Amino acid sequence: MVHILHQSLSPRSMDPPDARQDARGCCVVQEEASPYSLINICLNVLIANLEKVCFERSDGTLCLPEHWCFPQEVADRFLGVMTCQGKLTDRTASIFQGNQMKLKLVNIQKAKISTAAFIKAFCHHKLTELDATEVHNDLPISDIISGLCSNSWIQQNLQCLLLDSASIPQDSRLLFIGQLTGLRVLSVFNVRFYSEDLANVSQLPRLESLDISNTLVTNISALLTCKDRLKSLTMHYLKCLTMTKSQILEVIRELKCLLHLDISDHRQLRSELAFHLLQQEDILPNIVSLDISGASAITDEAVELFIQQRPKMQFVGLLATDAGYSDFFTTKEGLRVAGEANMSQISEALSQYRNRLCFMKEALYRLFTATFSVQVTMPAILKLVAVGMRNHPFDLSVQFTASACVLNLTRQGLARGMPVRLLSEVTCLLFKALKTFPHYQQLQKNCLLSLTNSRILVDVPFDRLDAAKFVIRCLCENEDPKIQTMTVSIISILALQLSSDQITQLEELSMAVKKLLTIVKQKTSETSDDVTFLFTLKALWNLTDASPTACKYFVENQGLPIFIQVLETFLQPTIQNKVLGLLNNIAEVKELSSMLVTEDVVRHISSLLHSKEMEISYFAAGIIAHVTSHQEPWICRGLQRNALLRDLYETVQNWPSSSCKMTALVTYRSFKSFFPLLGNFSQPEIQLWALWAIYHVCIKNPSKYCKMLVEEEGLQLLYDIQEHSEAHSQAQKIATSVLDDFKMHFMNYQRSMC
Repeated sequence: MVHILHQSLSPRSMDPPDARQDARGCCVVQEEASPYSLINICLNVLIANLEKVCFERSDGTLCLPEHWCFPQEVADRFLGVMTCQGKLTDRTASIFQGNQMKLKLVNIQKAKISTAAFIKAFCHHKLTELDATEVHNDLPISDIISGLCSNSWIQQNLQCLLLDSASIPQDSRLLFIGQLTGLRVLSVFNVRFYSEDLANVSQLPRLESLDISNTLVTNISALLTCKDRLKSLTMHYLKCLTMTKSQILEVIRELKCLLHLDISDHRQLRSELAFHLLQQEDILPNIVSLDISGASAITDEAVELFIQQRPKMQFVGLLATDAGYSDFFTTKEGLRVAGEANMSQISEALSQYRNRLCFMKEALYRLFTATFSVQVTMPAILKLVAVGMRNHPFDLSVQFTASACVLNLTRQGLARGMPVRLLSEVTCLLFKALKTFPHYQQLQKNCLLSLTNSRILVDVPFDRLDAAKFVIRCLCENEDPKIQTMTVSIISILALQLSSDQITQLEELSMAVKKLLTIVKQKTSETSDDVTFLFTLKALWNLTDASPTACKYFVENQGLPIFIQVLETFLQPTIQNKVLGLLNNIAEVKELSSMLVTEDVVRHISSLLHSKEMEISYFAAGIIAHVTSHQEPWICRGLQRNALLRDLYETVQNWPSSSCKMTALVTYRSFKSFFPLLGNFSQPEIQLWALWAIYHVCIKNPSKYCKMLVEEEGLQLLYDIQEHSEAHSQAQKIATSVLDDFKMHFMNYQRSMC
């Protein structure tokens, strides 16, 4: 694009990393790990609260408080951030009326504003740059130019005008553009721009850089008018040219000041213009950058000879050609190549063509092939993939191939080396792709498989509640076994990341529990203990954790008889562990715990209390402690509660110390379900189990659980046990140990804070 040789005039947005110079992504890691700038944080807060801090005019538009005044650079950035976030509208653009803001570099890319709002907000400023790329049809190019020409200062001093993919009404022409005599850079990519318009533009006295790609130009002879000042010419995919190759080359031969020439084309057209250009010896003597990507009949030998005759060359575009594979392109010092021969060329192509759809598809496909078995973490490459996804959100081919590249770049342990902020952006883009193309199954599989990565699900910030809603819907609407496996895997981890309140907010919760139980029932009947079955058990366990609503849905959907059938069908400890963990969650809900007082449940739990596996014995004991804390259901059902309590007491007494090494650390969202058990002095068996459980997790993870004890006001209960005259001696001993450990941890915490 034109901007490459005019960095000072390019739109004010963060450039993608130079992956060629930084293949390992050191700069990206450093950049992503750095905190956001204070000014960006302030601007984001201001934009988020715009309606609160602004006053409303009688016409409904907003204005800032009278005493507010922004420096020019801050005002430019403020507008750029508003535009990037999609917050620039007729209502908000009015903030830039008057003199409180002094704009110079205006970015209104993809904004939906009217002509009237544009003129009022921006055309009185002393603008040197305007980026109106893909601006909404409500603001046609003819009105943009007319508005700009209404300000004589802008007429003489506007240097850069980007109008890519903007609209022009059928009966309009760009007659006034010749009045913008200060223009140095003009881009009309993908615009209804004709040869007559080119003739008009070519007369601009300072024009140095021009992009007429994908326009309706049929004849470029008008460029001879500016041959002594034109330094950059981009005419990618000029599909309407009627000139012969010889005629085109004669025009280019006269453009002796050109430093950059882009005659790249779609691969489908198989243009031979570049082939003939490379044969010319007396053409483009000062060229620095030549882009011939997509051209046909290009060979390494022809390109090498052309570059050797022009030693100033720094860049050549060879993507979608047959060239770029010889050693010359890797050994030539100072030469950047956008191609497909190696990772360096592919990364250059991703960077160079981030806004050019046809080549972005090509580059992503080549990247997918090159990273299929990659074992090196490449943050810079992943960032370039994110740029492509962000710039082309509605192109299925880009999103599909990019999702496959993300999977290659983050699979297995590679995600651990990626910056969290970069992974966060990529994760959000994956979910956006999932929502944009809900019916394209292979894309769904790519995105979901990337999201099964525990590094992403656990460490990376993104909207987990929204993600859970989407993944649950995906699970319920798909019968594909692979999608089922991925979705239950994601749900099993996401459920742990959500708070109890968030799980309750899930409108899809009932649907999720029902679907998961259906899978459990089916797998049990098939005696299939595959990975999908195990993930489904884990998902149900985690969804019901500290969530009475999820527990209620579990019981209402016949979860108890289904899980009893699981215990009778499978004897593996890994399955028993998950089943008992979930039944523990049911037992913690006072209104539901009585549902567990049945002959089948008690028989299985009593048996598993004596399991050699510590986790299984622990969970069985927890269920017994909770269900025996209430006497009513036992009396009416005639089951031996006292015998079960004696068994519980003996089991807990025979356990090793609370610091024993369980295979897996039990985790809790809250201790509140333990508090009624801790206060039950009439039943020391129940109290002992609750104390043992709290002591166990506090030793294993003191920073989390000691803090939880304080926040949930559980410390006083431990003091009560320590001092109570009727408390069991073993209970007092454990309570004292917990309190001693808490004091030690609290002192360490205070020291670390100092």
